[in-house]
Formats: sequence, C-alpha cells, structure tokens
Amino acid sequence: MSQYQRLLLIINPAQRQSQAIEHAGALAAASGAQLHIAALIPSWKLLSLLEEGDRQKAREDFLQDQRDWIGYQVGLLRDRGIDATAQANWADDLQQDILDYVAELQPDLLIKLVQHESSFKRAFFTPLDWRLLRHCPIPVYLLSEGNLRLPRKVVAAIDVSDVLEQGNALNERIIRQASSLALQCRAELHLLSACDISTLFLGDMGGGGLTLPALGRQLRKGHEKSFIELADQYGVPSDRRHFIEGHPVAVLHAFAAEHQVDVIVMGRVQSQGLDKFLGSTTEHTLYQVPCSILAV
Repeated sequence: MSQYQRLLLIINPAQRQSQAIEHAGALAAASGAQLHIAALIPSWKLLSLLEEGDRQKAREDFLQDQRDWIGYQVGLLRDRGIDATAQANWADDLQQDILDYVAELQPDLLIKLVQHESSFKRAFFTPLDWRLLRHCPIPVYLLSEGNLRLPRKVVAAIDVSDVLEQGNALNERIIRQASSLALQCRAELHLLSACDISTLFLGDMGGGGLTLPALGRQLRKGHEKSFIELADQYGVPSDRRHFIEGHPVAVLHAFAAEHQVDVIVMGRVQSQGLDKFLGSTTEHTLYQVPCSILAV
C-alpha cells in the first residue's frame, strides 16, 4: 500500500502558469491518493481604495473567477481518473490558514511551490516556507519551479554525526520516506551524507590526546562506518551511496546540480535560540539547490 492516501496542495491562484497542479496530480496518480487543492488568495490591499460597495463586488467577482479556474483544473484531473477536489478562499493569515487545512483534512503530505525570498528580506521576516517547515506537523514537499516532473532521482540526505537515538530515528524516517517516494515514482534512490569535519572537531574538543589530523581521520571513519551500516540496512546499491566531506548546504547544492537530482529528502528539527533566527540547514538548502525538497 502507498504511504500517501491523501495529498494537500496549496497554491496561489495568481501563479496560474505554475505546473504545481500537474505535478501533484501526477504524484496522486502514481500513489493512488486523493488530492485536495486549496487555492489561497492573499488579501487584495488595492481593494481598500474602492468604495465599500464596489469593494465587495470586486472581491466576490475575483473569488468566483478563481473558483471557476480551479474547478476547471479539477475537472481535467478527474478526466484522468484522479480523485481530486478543490476550493478557493481568501487568506488573511497564510501560515495559520494552511495549518488549519492540515488539521482539518489530515493529509499525509503538504505540497507547495517554493516561495523564494531575498536574503535581505529574510533578515527581517521569517519566510512562509521556513515557518511551515518549523510548524507543520506532517511532511512538507516544497516544489522547485524549474523541476516539476515526477522525480527520477531521489536523494535521502542523512546526518550520521548525530549518534543520539532521536537522530538515528530521524535518519530512518528520512530513508523510508525517500524509499517510498522513489518506489512509487519508479525513481533511483540515492543515500548521501555530508561530513563537516570542522563541526565534528567542535563537538569533540580534546580528542583524547590525538593530533587534529588523527582526530579528523578517526571521526570521519566512525561516521562513514555508520553511513555504510544504514546503507546496508536499507539495501542501497554501492554506486548510489555518497559520503562526502564538506558543509551540508554546499555539498547538497553541488551534488544536486552535478547529478540532476529531482528531490532531496531531508530532516526537520525544532529550531531553538540563534538557530531559530538564522534558519536550519534544511531551510537554507531550500534556497540553494536546483531541485525540490521533501522535509520530514
């Protein structure tokens, strides 16, 4: 049985040229899942310039136009045998409205197009996608605009430096999620771990009297052993295992571009303190890689 029984796609009707509906429909068809599309329309501030009567009519006409459009899209999906439904509504608080839909519909996966924000804007406002990564209780599938076909190459990005039980459990969830997605889409599954030696040094100061080069070799060897054990456990072929030294964001960016990756499956952790302000590895990777991100 597919891991996906119900999918929720969030779209902005202003982006009618987006292929997000086509991608979500293809995933629903591949997994046999129900697909619900929520077209959320941010409040139209220009309406405040109109007289009250004209403003109300403009709101109603605009909303009806969006409902007619999304209804037509659903009809096309149903013609292909996809169990699809949709609704269009105004949204005063996008984050809360999306989370309310998740709570009401209980989907297995939230799908949304990535909304790129400049680094300047991120310095003052937490992007909506970051907030969803932090607060959405289900996996979040953020689609790259330039890569909306069904995935042919899926990468499970794990962190074997976290040896705590929580870290091991997250790695296993990442691999299972990536494996299921690859199976449903008939895609290649790759396993990748970025080994940031500088971070490992900070986490193991002292090193039992070892010199820095020796400590680096010892740490790398231990984490590579953990990586190989996980790869063996899930039957990942040797030519699809990638243990690479470097900062995770840089490693994922280079790997995704070089190997034409379609989806990277990553873990989410609860941000605290300064990390909450600066953003996690997954959040920063979202704006760096040329592919989609599925956050577990």
